[in-house]
Amino acid sequence: MRPSMIATALGLALTLAVGAAPVVAASKAGLAPVAATPGQVDNFRLVTASGHSQDLYRYQDSKAVVLVMHAVGSPEIRKIAPALSALQAAYTPKGVQVMMLNSTAKDTRAAVLAETRALGLNLPVMMDEQQLAGDQMGASRVSEVFVINPRTWAVVYRGPLTDAANAVDALIAGKPVAASNVSAKGALINFPDRSPAAQAAFQKISYSRDIVPIIEQKCIACHQEGGIAPFAMDGYAKIKGFAPMIREAVRTDRMPPWDLDAKVAHFQVHKILSPGQIRTLVRWIEAGAQRGDGPDKLAEVRHVAPEWPLGKPDLVIDIPSYTIPASGIVDYQYPVMDNPLTQGRWLKASTARVSQRQAVHHILSGYIPPGANKQGGMGNWGGSVGGYTVGMESIVQPTDIGTYIPAGGSIGYQMHYTPFGKEVLSTQQIGLYFYKDGEMPKLMMRENTIANLFIKIPPNAESHREVAYLDFPHEALLYSAVVHAHYRGTYSDLSIRYPDGTEKQLLNVPRYDFNWQRMYEFAEPIKVPAGSKLIATYIYDNSKRNPANPDPSKEITWGDQSFEEMFFTQLRYRWVDETAANQTTYDDDMMKTRLVGMMDSNIDSKLQIDELKGDLGNAIRPRFALADANKDGGIDAKEFEPILKMMQGGPRRRPPPEKVAAAPAAATPAKVASN
Repeated sequence: MRPSMIATALGLALTLAVGAAPVVAASKAGLAPVAATPGQVDNFRLVTASGHSQDLYRYQDSKAVVLVMHAVGSPEIRKIAPALSALQAAYTPKGVQVMMLNSTAKDTRAAVLAETRALGLNLPVMMDEQQLAGDQMGASRVSEVFVINPRTWAVVYRGPLTDAANAVDALIAGKPVAASNVSAKGALINFPDRSPAAQAAFQKISYSRDIVPIIEQKCIACHQEGGIAPFAMDGYAKIKGFAPMIREAVRTDRMPPWDLDAKVAHFQVHKILSPGQIRTLVRWIEAGAQRGDGPDKLAEVRHVAPEWPLGKPDLVIDIPSYTIPASGIVDYQYPVMDNPLTQGRWLKASTARVSQRQAVHHILSGYIPPGANKQGGMGNWGGSVGGYTVGMESIVQPTDIGTYIPAGGSIGYQMHYTPFGKEVLSTQQIGLYFYKDGEMPKLMMRENTIANLFIKIPPNAESHREVAYLDFPHEALLYSAVVHAHYRGTYSDLSIRYPDGTEKQLLNVPRYDFNWQRMYEFAEPIKVPAGSKLIATYIYDNSKRNPANPDPSKEITWGDQSFEEMFFTQLRYRWVDETAANQTTYDDDMMKTRLVGMMDSNIDSKLQIDELKGDLGNAIRPRFALADANKDGGIDAKEFEPILKMMQGGPRRRPPPEKVAAAPAAATPAKVASN
């Protein structure tokens, strides 16, 4: 269909242009004044009603970006829904991104999703809960349309949907857009921050009283002398100098680096800024970031990162140093050292010190029993003896829970080094904190991983989904989760499917950031009834729109290096009827169904022939009919057991547990390696 025919079909007419005078409408009683259209739309990142993340500047390669102001229950939205769907269908293939923006500050995600689905609208609705994006754009009415030129981020059209397509056509053709002053007909959106009283209040935000406490609470842990951040926030002059960057980092949700969706669950630690803190910081900067009166505590108090953030360790282990080359690929290193413990101890916490944070991606560790092969990688590893990733330097067990480290044997480490342009010598230490001699925790923490070794991401795929799960054969309590992918990972969530088939989302990461690895600890342990599944979902961006993507032209599979990919959600949990003194083999029961959970993409607890993946799937496929003993068209966990035993070369034998304080305490089983 020709552009002119599309415009006719949608009832569109040419109206507004680049360089037109700002459209300023009078406000109704009780509503704040309507703002002018800005010369340029600043970048913002928002979570959509479906829980995903949208970044405006991601679409800089688009021909045009169309944003439509949304509100639940709007008669105007209901009226234009068919035409909006038609516009999306006509222009998406031409490289135009169509989205909606909800700046009402009151509509819930659930209500937005329910209404858009009912209206047949299949496009992202960004939730502008702080109203910062809509305010900066000068939005005024529901159903108002903004057509933005991604080459300049200028608004080239503002008005009703009926007049938008010609502006989009002009952008696509590289032609000028004619001016118009046609107003949209939707209800006015109240932006309280536009009122004169609010503007005057922003001028009075106090650096000393209002800004410094936010920096101390949410920023200084990284932005201090010796901290992980690239600069220290050590006074007003530094904050003022970085103010534009701080505003941009807050509006795009890059800082603080805490990727969790706070609306999904409650956690022990929330490092994100509160809504009030976001508003205070942004409005203070927009008002000129004035110094004002009062002391500058950031300058007066010297903030220095502690040598050991958990205090002096009971034992410090020096991991062998390594010279990292300036460039190239460094294979995983697996140094092994003798275990310095002369008697078994229960570990309650660990922390790490790394001299080259740019180069050390992670450290994993594991106990190796006496007589076991020390050079076998992670194959003979037991419980963790501390580790490190960027953003997760310390791990602290809950009260009365621990991990047992036997005496003797060895400790193996997996070291992932990444060159960054210059040759450096990397040194690293692990500090361990134990329960007192002879003291034993009541309970024992377990760890396992929802992994998918069979991921396959097509070339140039912008939103590729993979799923895997773990079956919990016995009742458990889930304490925390670590989400991990590489450069192409953009989204992850964790949900539980109960035995009755109902599901609940436990964790949502709208925008996964490979540069930060976090352990998310639930405010209260999550009950996992026997027979439940914990299901992880990952979305990968292997397109050119992903600025971190090493090569969008390649098909990507599981691999150790960062330019490959992983699907890895590490869980910390405990079995409800297990104690430190009376341990179980429940982890072994869980492992029997793990491979099924990696391949079972429709999550029906059995493998259909088209779900078989990788070399393992190729080996099973010719024998599928034989393996499917009950002839129901799928291989369930019981039917998979003979295959698993064949892979393992016979039944696994669990080593006898160690004796500690007159009670058994076996080391935690080895885990799949994380990158």
